[in-house]
Amino acid sequence: MRRGSIVQLIVIGVLAGAIASAFALIPGWLPEPASREAGRIHFVFWFVTGICIFVFSIVAAVTAFAVWKFRAPPDDDSDGPPIHGNTTLEIAWTAVPTLLVTAIAVVSAIVLAKDDAQGANPLRIEVTAQQFFWSYSYPGFGNKQSDVLRLPVNRSIVLRMTSKDVIHSFWVPEFSQKQDVVPGIHPTLHITPDKVGTYPVICTELCGLGHALMRSRVIVMQPAAFQKWANQKGGA
Repeated sequence: MRRGSIVQLIVIGVLAGAIASAFALIPGWLPEPASREAGRIHFVFWFVTGICIFVFSIVAAVTAFAVWKFRAPPDDDSDGPPIHGNTTLEIAWTAVPTLLVTAIAVVSAIVLAKDDAQGANPLRIEVTAQQFFWSYSYPGFGNKQSDVLRLPVNRSIVLRMTSKDVIHSFWVPEFSQKQDVVPGIHPTLHITPDKVGTYPVICTELCGLGHALMRSRVIVMQPAAFQKWANQKGGA
């Protein structure tokens, strides 16, 4: 391939990559992470997005260059000349995707393992889902009940979930984790909130006529404020 053609391919690829990057970065697809697990998950998201943009740039550059340079006239119905495959290219476009997919798998496995690992002295909370609300119980504080999930910041949290009726799904966008809650099964979700604030709890599994209203809140508090609340009588 001539040097000029290579330069043209690179220019087209860079342009395609810039456009794809703008679509990836400008809209702000992800919420601001509010847990350590969310930060790791977002890293995987952007790692995979970067690889996808890289692959898209190459494919778009080759496709656009081929359409531009090798397009046939409208009245040309002849077949192109037969050519033999390029062994080096075939090895390359098999090996490179294999390496990229392997990298994605390894990074994802590491992040999943870290996100599932509980920290020292985790706070265990019982989460109950039923049509159409969430409720929370704190076994370490005399089974204190609340309709608002209150968490101390920078502490390992283990949520044990139960459904009283149909399938629900627990999701806090800022925590970037979602857990289906199936009747008869008690899944757990590990969270380490690292940012004080109030965030929505949303059911993301269609669970009946009131599904859209099945919302709650999670309030991440300073440890002293959480301890004071937990020691008080009553819920909320």
